[in-house]
Amino acid sequence: MYRYDEYDHAIVQARVAQFRDQTRRHLEGSLSDDEFRPLRLQNGLYIQRHAPMLRIAVPYGLLASRQLRKLADITRRFDRGVGHFSTRQNLQLNWIKLEEAPDVLAELASVEMHAIQTSGNCIRNITTDQFAGVAPDEIADPRPWAEVLRQWSTFHPEFAWLPRKFKIGISGTTEDRAAIRMHDIGLQIVKNDAGEIGFTVYVGGGLGRTPLIARKVRAFLPWQHVLSYCEAILRVYNRYGRRDNPYKARIKILVKTLGTEEFTRQVDAEWAHLKEGTSTLTEAEVQRIACQFAPHPYETLPADDAGYQTQLRDEKAFSRWVERNVHPHRVSGYAAVTLSLKKPGVAPGDASDAQLDAAADLADRYSFGEARVTHQQNLVLADVRQRDLHALWLEARTLGFATPNIGLLTDMICCPGGDFCSLANAKSIPIAAAINERFADLDYLHDIGELELNISGCMNSCGHHHLAAIGILGVDKSGQEWYQITLGGQQGNNARIGEVIGRSFAAKDVPDVIERLIDTYIANRYDEERFLDTYARIGLQPFRDAAYPATTTGNAAKERTYA
Repeated sequence: MYRYDEYDHAIVQARVAQFRDQTRRHLEGSLSDDEFRPLRLQNGLYIQRHAPMLRIAVPYGLLASRQLRKLADITRRFDRGVGHFSTRQNLQLNWIKLEEAPDVLAELASVEMHAIQTSGNCIRNITTDQFAGVAPDEIADPRPWAEVLRQWSTFHPEFAWLPRKFKIGISGTTEDRAAIRMHDIGLQIVKNDAGEIGFTVYVGGGLGRTPLIARKVRAFLPWQHVLSYCEAILRVYNRYGRRDNPYKARIKILVKTLGTEEFTRQVDAEWAHLKEGTSTLTEAEVQRIACQFAPHPYETLPADDAGYQTQLRDEKAFSRWVERNVHPHRVSGYAAVTLSLKKPGVAPGDASDAQLDAAADLADRYSFGEARVTHQQNLVLADVRQRDLHALWLEARTLGFATPNIGLLTDMICCPGGDFCSLANAKSIPIAAAINERFADLDYLHDIGELELNISGCMNSCGHHHLAAIGILGVDKSGQEWYQITLGGQQGNNARIGEVIGRSFAAKDVPDVIERLIDTYIANRYDEERFLDTYARIGLQPFRDAAYPATTTGNAAKERTYA
């Protein structure tokens, strides 16, 4: 994994000292709230419902065990012993004291971490696939490119005050697992007919109040020009993006307004001035970074370890865990393992300080001292020997990491919602808990099969409800918390936005509604058919009829008066 050089250390230490002085001046009263706000935001510090929230950057989701232990230590000493992993592969702490925030940043710097550009109107954390470097369907490892983009975008003077926040995602696999079509810029690694590496470029994706799928603006961009082309995109956005209305300030609105053809024309015109300039990458520069992501010293192992096969055959619980939580690896005899952070009774994505320490221990013993954070708010050990899977499973069970539900209904993405976030219209965590309780039977979960359910507490869509087969959105209805349901959302190569089924529901009714939707799916599905496939085949109406059992077809228009 990438290690800081002398410049990285100097930059991060200087930022810590700078923010320490800014915080001191604010607490003394010489920096007003309005003056301090942009300064704290670009250091990842929000003022939330109860206390400051610090968002810690985890570039492209990769953590060393020493970093996990430091996060555990910070969570224990400066927070309340629980951290929350976000969909952008970062860690959020919800109870940081403002006067101690500089101390936390200093602790992070000691293990080559920071909170720079995790908030504010700048280029945010670059995200990618949690199986980067080990996925069998990988075209090329996206991590070196993510690091190139991170180094280029950090403190870029031209893009520190964009119209709104800006997110870049990169996928190196044939099947997109990084949700790149929902990013401001999505980069798909591809090869041309000559076998040369390049990128398909998508622009203008995003969720929130106006969810849109990104549009393809270039089918093949040679790798040498990825920075200069991204810079051209950002220059056009910086010049013409709306600054008068925060709800229309994202680049997706600019692309939609101009149209794909005109937007691309303007980007190409800007790129003409940059194409062969200082942002053009050289092979030496890419190799400087790529060498830090060299493959681990893998052993030569058989594809099917005999002891492992016996354990699979003899232990049903182990076999079920392998089915859901163990994933293919490009190296024979190895596997990638998802450590579930979706144990019933725990807020999705939360990890205690003890669990962070334990995850570090597991990473050291089983996965070359590294762990990954997933878009789905879980952890991954990417390099586990097949023969060690059973021992890992036994330990993971005692630590609360072994819930065999990856890809199933209770593996839900959930934002912190109204329990913590000052922007939320409604709570998310209690809804997740109620659904978890209703669908606690693992046999039933496995019978339902692959199904994504995501929950957001407001229109900002931090829980990515738009992209779920079943999405739940908290809404404010006359000062009370209600929940709107969407169906048919999907991420990946065929990304699409879910469709609102009708009026919203009271919190107490949500588990019943979800159960009726699931029953409708089971009653109508063909053998082995996924929820999304059944939905695409039979359409919205049968699900609407089930969700509103007292509603007749004649009242359909009335029921579309959404909250």
